[in-house]
Amino acid sequence: MKGLRIKKMFTGRPGFTLVEILLASTIGAFVALVAVGALKAVSVSTEMLDSNIDTAAEVRYASKIIATDLVNLYRDSDLINTKFVGAVDVADETMVSSLTVYTVSRTKARADQPEADVYEVEYFLLTEEDRSLLMRRVWPNPDKDVEPGGILYVVAENIDVFQVRYFDEEEWQNEWPEELESVPELAEVTIASSRGEQKGMIIESFIVNFVRSAGAQTDILEQGEQEQTGDESNREQ
Repeated sequence: MKGLRIKKMFTGRPGFTLVEILLASTIGAFVALVAVGALKAVSVSTEMLDSNIDTAAEVRYASKIIATDLVNLYRDSDLINTKFVGAVDVADETMVSSLTVYTVSRTKARADQPEADVYEVEYFLLTEEDRSLLMRRVWPNPDKDVEPGGILYVVAENIDVFQVRYFDEEEWQNEWPEELESVPELAEVTIASSRGEQKGMIIESFIVNFVRSAGAQTDILEQGEQEQTGDESNREQ
């Protein structure tokens, strides 16, 4: 009798209905879907952040290298021995600069070769298929009577904008011809990349004052990183 009562007690309990099971399954699937979506969003955000950080680091590094060369611009009592040439090329309605200077450096370009401390350095953009590279050419022991040479390497990848402007005490110029055989008062360098995973461009810009270098070290007047979106990222020259 006791065993019969226990059996009745258990068999008398109502179980889950089909509707309840379907409802629970739906809720569980919804929660899982939300969780997966949240994890995916976090993963995508992390990838975007990493991409933006990498792009900003590329732009910042390139700016630092160029600024260092300009700060250490080689000066001679005879200006004909001081090289400072700024050229510009127009591609797809965008001005692309190239810059060639003599700079003083204690870092040898070739460890196993004799070198002086004056180098010819050139910066320019090189386009390869779907990417653009900011290149740096370093020529140890330059000689104006010899065809330019040196060591070429990539400073930064995916650089979309490299522009240099020059101030001649009266107005800003986009070029500084070699025939001038002089150094501008100011030089403004702008480097930008749009390869981050966000809208707009990551821009680094700085101005170097060469006039102050007459009695002291050349100064970097302004340096900063900014982000611009849409058409605002295209600088009007």
